[in-house]
Amino acid sequence: MKKSIALSLLPVILMILSLSLFAQQADTAVATIPALSDTLKPDTVKPKKDCQQQAVGDLIHNLFGKNKKEKAPKPPKKFMALILPNISSNPSNGFLLGIGGTFGWYMGPKTTTRVSAAPFTVAVTSKKQLISFVKSNIFTKEDNYFLQGDWRFYLYSQPTYGLGTNAPDSGNIPSEFHWDGEGGDLDSAAFPMKYNYVRFHEIVNRKVVKNFYAGMGYHFDYYYSIDDEKLNLDSTPILNTPHYAYSTKYQYNNTEYMLSGISANLVYDSRDNQANPYKGIYANLNYRYNFTWLGSSENSSELWAEFRAYVGLSKKTPRHLIAFWAFGDFNVTGHMPYMTLPNLGGDQRARSGRGYTNGRFRGPNLVYGEVEWRFPITPCSKILGGVIFANATTTDNPDRGVGLFQYIKPAVGFGLRVMVNKHFRTNINLDFAFGSKSSGFYFSGQETF
Repeated sequence: MKKSIALSLLPVILMILSLSLFAQQADTAVATIPALSDTLKPDTVKPKKDCQQQAVGDLIHNLFGKNKKEKAPKPPKKFMALILPNISSNPSNGFLLGIGGTFGWYMGPKTTTRVSAAPFTVAVTSKKQLISFVKSNIFTKEDNYFLQGDWRFYLYSQPTYGLGTNAPDSGNIPSEFHWDGEGGDLDSAAFPMKYNYVRFHEIVNRKVVKNFYAGMGYHFDYYYSIDDEKLNLDSTPILNTPHYAYSTKYQYNNTEYMLSGISANLVYDSRDNQANPYKGIYANLNYRYNFTWLGSSENSSELWAEFRAYVGLSKKTPRHLIAFWAFGDFNVTGHMPYMTLPNLGGDQRARSGRGYTNGRFRGPNLVYGEVEWRFPITPCSKILGGVIFANATTTDNPDRGVGLFQYIKPAVGFGLRVMVNKHFRTNINLDFAFGSKSSGFYFSGQETF
């Protein structure tokens, strides 16, 4: 299984590496070509073309503003708001319609304070869902404090497939489970669920030394009005579900439960821009303990470990780079409620696993990795860009003897980027992703990672 997955990703990886090498060689070759001024007479030398990063506003100005009297350029603003219609389709939501975007601002001098960002969405979907969230990363003046927020309110529906990356198509599901269409399309083997969900996560980090922060946070997750739609305890045979079986085994109320806990947090962040980094490293280690005296249904703990890196491929074009993202989410002690277990899409931005529905893979422990090649398409203005990416997920199920990395699920995809604010590096993002028997189209106002 691992060998076939590795082989399936090999063409994508080779393509990314070969194109990256080509880009690097092209930059080197251009640098060795003699300047035109050395071979042409002074009166025949053409002025150099301005190929600095531009945005959509610059394009409009170039097309329609040439006849107007040129004015001195205004200094970049300290606040930016990108608000757009959000129209997309993906496995998690079906057809989605709403508004979304991001806010960006500086809380101090731009020379000493990083940009803060808060992407947001309010939308309804064809699956009768209401989605609303604000996910903020805020740097105070002089970067003295770094605040990480994740606030959500969902009226939601989401299928679950059992625990482990192999569920349910491997047949390694307890015999008391029942579903329609075993061995067919994975959606026919899903266990649909409806629920309401409230999340409030807020972490306050204090700068210790340059780029390094330490802090504490509060985390609240509340699932209620849970409707396990395929569950039927009165039928013959009983129609059980993974959610009900797990909740019964670990003595959780199968209609509502809560996690409420305190965390210790360590962050290293040398990125040059959090919304759209061109270089740097981001690393985050968060240990969270959920206490019953704070309202948790059971004492438990969870460890989140994350790493991102951005490697430039061209000195002349910082937007040309390869980005890496990896994280692990681990249930360390106790047993967490079923829907709060580590799952695909459980990251702060809910952007992991493009190509699969959120929650498609779930287990007590999860490891995820992704690589993305980012490049400009329009060579001079760099307004239009593109990405090619590949990701892979693995989860476990100790109760059934399924370990991490025993099964791995990959996905690949590509996307377009339109630069709408060059000072905040804000893009309009359109992505297409393809997983195993699954695909999706994604729209956003901030990079995936």
